[in-house]
Amino acid sequence: MSTAPTARLILETLLPHLKVAAAYARFLQPKIAALPAKEQAKNFFAAALTDADVAIQNLVEVVLLGTFPEIRFYGEEYESSNNTKYFRATELGSKGDYLVTLDPIDGTKFYMDGHSNYQIILSILNSDDFEAVLAISPAQNVYFYALRGEGAFKGTLEMNLEACAPLHITSAKPSVLLGWGMNSIAPLIQDQYQVIDIATDYSSDIQIPNLNGILSGDLSGAVIKSGKFIDGAALAFIAKEAGCIVTTLDGSTLPPLHTCKNYSLPGLIIAASKSVHQHLLSAMQSLPV
Repeated sequence: MSTAPTARLILETLLPHLKVAAAYARFLQPKIAALPAKEQAKNFFAAALTDADVAIQNLVEVVLLGTFPEIRFYGEEYESSNNTKYFRATELGSKGDYLVTLDPIDGTKFYMDGHSNYQIILSILNSDDFEAVLAISPAQNVYFYALRGEGAFKGTLEMNLEACAPLHITSAKPSVLLGWGMNSIAPLIQDQYQVIDIATDYSSDIQIPNLNGILSGDLSGAVIKSGKFIDGAALAFIAKEAGCIVTTLDGSTLPPLHTCKNYSLPGLIIAASKSVHQHLLSAMQSLPV
């Protein structure tokens, strides 16, 4: 196999196409019609599959196959994509043999209900950890990206990678997002934080922060039951590169990606500061086993 492309080269190559995908998603949002819900979806967010998901994934697949035909690729809609069979592999490779992943519309339910905080998330994974993540918020005309060991950056969609400014999360609102199944710690932290429980507080009319609120300063912390490679873990990687503290639910460091199953890290605590992390970790530790 020829020399593998660098993570930065992959991001630079895909960014112009992802900007086109962002414009497409923005155009389509008010017109969107839901496709049949995914079978056996665990919650109503996962059940929402739209035309935009499939179309954006197809666009990225075409660019990857035309530019980096040897790349590994796993997209959220791999089961319904006609391109999946053309990729060399859909799973993690050995060290240096990168896997590109895509969540074409992260927050599909937010998207379908007209909210602005949906994203397109593209990641580059090595065998042990993320090499890079790019998260575009089309409706907010902003994107974030991070490269392993190089920090995180923020820019508008008019900017290329070099023009983006370093992202440092300094002042965050005292709000904590609890993912699906994590509401048991709500009573333990509600005196210190505004608690947003995704399962009960989601509204089709009033926008609440998504996990990307940790990057915009709308959240000072989040606790999620698992960190899927294509979305939660990817956003956690950007947050970590921006200076946030990211651990498993028991406070330990994240395991190497190749030891994980089902394209997912275990549950995560993501915190904008050590004090927030300690509050959330203490709440988790005080739960009955």
